[in-house]
Amino acid sequence: MGKDYYQILGVAKDADDDAIKKAYRKQALKWHPDRNPDDKALADKKFKELSEAYEVLSDKNKRTIYDRFGEDGLKGVPPDGAGGSGGGAGGFNPFASAGGFPGGAQTFTFNMGGPGGGGGSGFRPFQPSSAEDIFKQFFGGRSPFGSDFMDVDDDPRRGGGVGGGMPGGMPGGMPGGFFSSNGSMPRPGRSNSTPLTSITRPLPVSLEDLYTGTTKRLKVTRKIHDGATGQAVNTEKILAINVKAGWKAGTKIKFAGEGDELPNGQSQDIEFVIEEKPHPRFTRVGDNLKCEVEVELAEALCGFVKRVEHLDGRAVEIKAGQGTAVVRPGEEIVLKGEGMPISKVPGKKGDLVAAIKIRFPASLTEEKKAALKRLLS
Repeated sequence: MGKDYYQILGVAKDADDDAIKKAYRKQALKWHPDRNPDDKALADKKFKELSEAYEVLSDKNKRTIYDRFGEDGLKGVPPDGAGGSGGGAGGFNPFASAGGFPGGAQTFTFNMGGPGGGGGSGFRPFQPSSAEDIFKQFFGGRSPFGSDFMDVDDDPRRGGGVGGGMPGGMPGGMPGGFFSSNGSMPRPGRSNSTPLTSITRPLPVSLEDLYTGTTKRLKVTRKIHDGATGQAVNTEKILAINVKAGWKAGTKIKFAGEGDELPNGQSQDIEFVIEEKPHPRFTRVGDNLKCEVEVELAEALCGFVKRVEHLDGRAVEIKAGQGTAVVRPGEEIVLKGEGMPISKVPGKKGDLVAAIKIRFPASLTEEKKAALKRLLS
């Protein structure tokens, strides 16, 4: 008896695409072998079954065949007593004896797993793709566990990086390389006839590094085809990105031909997109920096001088309320030229804007209230 893909995913037979995707996401995260080190054998079995079920039910053509003929018909296995006919494995073609594909078509083709699948005519038996490839492609080539399938060598002066992995990621990178193989299963909504020629990955960068500039060295693993064996083999390469002072989130850096080698001999491009890491003290607004400075009520009325550590380690002096002036709640103090560098205008910087937050006392004695009233009347 064939597998019940609906039961494996835990969805109803009339489940729509969104329900199937949600079910796969939940179950695949639960049963991924990396999350079940104490029972890898069971997890690996469950993970492969889930991937196979998702690959079939998320594809309209495969699902139609499965609903009518079951797993055996999908994979071209002849039923008991069936003679060899048609073009399937073992000579069995479910459409040869069923009057063609449902809806009137007389021939039908779907892609087999593995590089170079697609094209041709007639029925081809289904062969499940790599469960790990399906998993990576489902999550857009990125790991949901925190790794971006690359190792980042952060500038050691910052002390904020994690050696041998992305911050928050898994040391040593994700097994299976930086990129998914594009030969076994298309991304949702894509056809194998239009291979992905560019891969985009985020590159998180601290605000300190975007202020001073730095060099990021990324170890990537790419797949190339071995001409002797015809198999895909993994190779490693270090890519260096010179992050310029002042770059903004969304800046793109492309490495032409440094991605996976495709079956047609072309290689994918790699495109990194700068992401700005949150900072505990500063917020970037265009070319300006904003921070919040807390002062006591007495300081707001009588004046203050505060020192704030800048992104390059300097102490920047912020003062207000000098002479007869007082500081009002919500007032902003602007320090010209102390913001972010402007990458397109060397030597020029935006402004540093300090928003003043006044701390009012939680309570006052009657004597202090009377004294303040006399002073301010």
